[in-house]
Amino acid sequence: MTSALYEDDTTDIQEKELKPREAFRKLLPFLYRHWKKLAVCLVLLVVVTGLSLLWPVLVKRGIDVSIAQQLDVPVELRDYTDLIVLGLSIVLIQLAIIVLQYLQYVKLEIVGQDIMLELKQKLFNHILSLDISFFDRNPVGRVMARIESDTESLRLLFTNTAVLVVGDLLLMIGLYSVMFYHEWQLALVLLLFAPVLAGLIYVFHRLTTHRFIEVRKRMAEVTASLTELIQGMSIIQIFHRGQYARRKAYRASEAKFSEDSYVNIAICIFFNVVFFLEYVKIGLVLLMGGVLGLSAGTIVLFILLIWKEFDPIYRVADQLGNFQKGIAGATRIFTLMNVRPKLFEPLRPVAWSGLHRGIRFEDVWFSYTDNDDWVLKGVSFDIPVGKRVALAGVTGGGKTTVISLLLRLYDPQRGRITVDGTDLRDIRTEELRRHFALVLQDIVLFPGDIAANIGLEADDISMDRIRQSAVTVAADPFIRELPRQYRTEVSEKGLNFSRGERQLLSFARALAVNPDVLILDEATSSVDPATERTIQNSLNKLMEGRTSLVIAHRLATILDADQILVLRHGEVVERGTHTELILKNGYYSKLFHLQFKNSLIEVNPNA
Repeated sequence: MTSALYEDDTTDIQEKELKPREAFRKLLPFLYRHWKKLAVCLVLLVVVTGLSLLWPVLVKRGIDVSIAQQLDVPVELRDYTDLIVLGLSIVLIQLAIIVLQYLQYVKLEIVGQDIMLELKQKLFNHILSLDISFFDRNPVGRVMARIESDTESLRLLFTNTAVLVVGDLLLMIGLYSVMFYHEWQLALVLLLFAPVLAGLIYVFHRLTTHRFIEVRKRMAEVTASLTELIQGMSIIQIFHRGQYARRKAYRASEAKFSEDSYVNIAICIFFNVVFFLEYVKIGLVLLMGGVLGLSAGTIVLFILLIWKEFDPIYRVADQLGNFQKGIAGATRIFTLMNVRPKLFEPLRPVAWSGLHRGIRFEDVWFSYTDNDDWVLKGVSFDIPVGKRVALAGVTGGGKTTVISLLLRLYDPQRGRITVDGTDLRDIRTEELRRHFALVLQDIVLFPGDIAANIGLEADDISMDRIRQSAVTVAADPFIRELPRQYRTEVSEKGLNFSRGERQLLSFARALAVNPDVLILDEATSSVDPATERTIQNSLNKLMEGRTSLVIAHRLATILDADQILVLRHGEVVERGTHTELILKNGYYSKLFHLQFKNSLIEVNPNA
């Protein structure tokens, strides 16, 4: 399934069409906010460049002056003071280079971390603004890769490339300035190699840029596959699907390896060619040095400068890889940040302080795929304030979709939903959802303690309210039996609690926010009958006088609802109280008798 999602991912085309200069232009605002720190790094880089060019000149002077002058002097009369001074100067220069490079690295790393943190926050805030349909289309691994892996590539771009490329450019200018100053003819010959090296870098860039993008995509696919397989490890082991998991992980890794190997081979060839040219230039220096009658010190100076010349070339090629990875990461990040939610906040929002009259669905049509595959078809009903309305029907009838639309996780293609006569689309989403509480069949617990999971660390939810909520839903007894009670840590997915206990915690979370509207989606289906009876009375007290919408396959939990809506194939086919629907002897009655034909139940005589 993951591979299909990658093959059909429309953002791939956008990533390939985004040019490096466009991605770099989008990164400039992040760099600009830290320009002072970057300027300090640049100054340090200029100083380091100057010092790195100074010591080869000192070596030349030591050979041509200090050593040459001593050759004609008897050994016992030679004065090595000048050589000692030059040697100590070179050592001190190198020490200064090390210290300044360390300061530069630290400052660059701080800038890179700051930019990465800023980018991650902006990216995560953007992801929070996207509607649920985005997460329906994108697996967890892909989103995680864009937050973590791609931002890390950009960090390397900022810390190892942005300033270093400028420094290497300054170094190249300085190198040839020194060469031309000492012997312009030899320097001119060596300069003729510059177009060859530039051509090699250009070809390397052209052959590997799109491959780096493919490597990033394949890496994200590996992450997505492993995430899915690890999350479903219990099912894989129970059903003996280890071979399937190994094949799937192997195929994803093999696809990444094939792309990665191409890039690594290209890097190997490029560096070996550059390394060969380095020795060609050294050979030319020795040959022309003899022809031009250059001093030994000048020849050594040129050889040292050639070695230093290839340092920035190596770095440029190496940083080109980081640059390509960073740009590949940038294209993916900014492609994601260009995704616009399908749900828009109103330009002139209507203030809504809470439910006073009721909720209304007016001829609502909805499809998840924006085509004629309708999940809801012309659904209309009212939920008066303070009343308890239940949705019944078989799986796939559209019950959970009703909840998703009411919470504005999606917008209907036709019709509208109103609260107190106001369209949901005219109310700010945050303000709307503040008055709702939802309890799902699939319980979501977060890392932290029990109190944090119930109150979700909201400032307006006190510890007393958290405890009271737990008492109301009968979660307090099992919590107090724990060694640290409400400060007990919740493991990943809450697996250190039973499913029933996790369900009770989700009930307490819903109560803690004191909602105007309580929504229960198969909320007691995971609770054993004994626990269900324990919390049912608490739920009845909770829902008394409170607007409630209840979804249940187990019809025994909705017998006393004020109104039951029966959904079938996305349409409301019946509505009424339990007794009215039983007397109609229609679809609901068939579901009821089918469910309880082998069971003896006690029906509320007042239902």
